[in-house]
Amino acid sequence: MNVGVPQKHTSPTGGPLAARSKHFGVTRNELVLGWSLALTCLSMMLFASSALAAAAPVGLGSAESFSVLAGSTVTNTGPTTMFGSLGLSPGSSVTGAPHVLGQIHVDDAVAIGAKNALTTAFNDAASRPSNGSAGTDLAGQVFLPGVRTASSSLLLSSGSVTLDAQGNPGAVFIFQIGTTLTTGSNTTVALVNGAQACNVFWRVGSSVTLGTGTVFVGTVMASATITANTAATIHGRLLAQTGAVNLDTNTITTSNCAGGSEIATAAETAAGLAPAAAVAPKGTPLAGATPPTAAQLAAKRKAAARRAAARRAATRGKAKHHVLAHPALPHTHGSFTG
Repeated sequence: MNVGVPQKHTSPTGGPLAARSKHFGVTRNELVLGWSLALTCLSMMLFASSALAAAAPVGLGSAESFSVLAGSTVTNTGPTTMFGSLGLSPGSSVTGAPHVLGQIHVDDAVAIGAKNALTTAFNDAASRPSNGSAGTDLAGQVFLPGVRTASSSLLLSSGSVTLDAQGNPGAVFIFQIGTTLTTGSNTTVALVNGAQACNVFWRVGSSVTLGTGTVFVGTVMASATITANTAATIHGRLLAQTGAVNLDTNTITTSNCAGGSEIATAAETAAGLAPAAAVAPKGTPLAGATPPTAAQLAAKRKAAARRAAARRAATRGKAKHHVLAHPALPHTHGSFTG
């Protein structure tokens, strides 16, 4: 025994602990670094998975610049205005002289190319994997971004349907509809929390009917005919593969994502919306704005009708007064025709 000789103790950070770390081939710092790298990789994988899960916009190709594209014919009643181009192929009849701020292509190379691009877009939208059902009636529903499917017909019977982008202006909404799409009078497709009409797509297996006064958004791609009834406003496109596009005092505004804003500018409103103001209620919002209720729209229409009736009555009264106050006098210098 070595009395009085102090015992030598090894520091916990050296000696045996260091030997044990070397035995496993790693140090404490290397363990921390490894865990940090693993967490970073996991975060990247989760982000990539989320990005892949989000639907991409449907590429419209050369059909993108068209407000209306039809297969058999385009008919119009009243002062319809479209901000984009009008195309028709293989048909050749456009009636009713809609006000087209873009170009008109009837059965030419541009129209044929746009129709081919529409076929590609139609098939693309149809092939997207579904995120769930759209149900049979859109009324009162709220949809988050993704692909929704209706195996047969889809209806917006009353009120509104809301598309919520959850703060992401690039959020995409695709509706796959087996047969027909129909909206009731004065119904609305509302965009909230950054949703944009340029990222909304309706792929319809047969025909589409938009009710009187409907405020609709998105690109409509129908296999057959599209009919927009009186004073329906469309912030997007009406693209029909084989059938007609029938219009009646409608406004079809542009639907582009550039700049992040899709509300028509003051210049566009002055140039394009003025003709439709004679029929559409004053103050009817474009898609993306807070829409009025159906009752408000009906009240505005009644008020506009009363004002129009009053103007007609006043005009008749003035004409009658003019005749009584200024009776016709015989001509003293002969007469002429021509």
